[in-house]
Amino acid sequence: MLNQIPNPIFNQNLDRILHQVQNHFWAMEAYLKTGSIVMIPLLIVSIVMWTLIINRIFFFQRLYRKNMPRERAGEFVKNNELPPTHIYRGAVSLLVTQFLNVRTRKPDVDLYILDETVMDIISVLERHLALIGVLAAIAPLLGLLGTVTGMMATFDIISVFGTGNARAMAGGISEALVTTQTGLLVAIPGLYMHGFLLKRAEKLKTVIASTGIYLQRFVNGSEPE
Repeated sequence: MLNQIPNPIFNQNLDRILHQVQNHFWAMEAYLKTGSIVMIPLLIVSIVMWTLIINRIFFFQRLYRKNMPRERAGEFVKNNELPPTHIYRGAVSLLVTQFLNVRTRKPDVDLYILDETVMDIISVLERHLALIGVLAAIAPLLGLLGTVTGMMATFDIISVFGTGNARAMAGGISEALVTTQTGLLVAIPGLYMHGFLLKRAEKLKTVIASTGIYLQRFVNGSEPE
């Protein structure tokens, strides 16, 4: 019975949250309309870019967690034993697991397979990073396009009404400034995250490449001193 009694405080808070969300939505809609048609590709670029950024952040985070030392990786390769996934889930574990799944137990062939496995993982690390950089670079160019169209609209108004109609001129100037601002707001954090992700990828590539070189000794059947 108590669960069926409405909570007035909860309802008031829910109404307040919904009202704030609605106000933010209307403000965003008005902001997008101010920047004209150029805001649509800018919005698409922003959504795609941040989707890829979030995807790479979680992917790199998984590769950094529960990583194993390369000495332990050598033991798994020597014993031809897959590392337990509940203990090791990092980049080194991924390298060992993928290599052991296709290993042939022939040293010459396995060395080639190990190199191919290292290259495959490195290519996965670089996936989407170039596209993120391109999208971040496109954003200010789209903002510049909006600036041009906004100024063209302003000059068209001046040619018809002269400089006396300030309200009509303000629309074109506002369009130019809003698109420029939006392009920079998309580009600046996008370029920062692109550089941040590149550094993370380079660190993981170094770990994987050095581990691959270390594991070659175990593939040959000899242990390092």
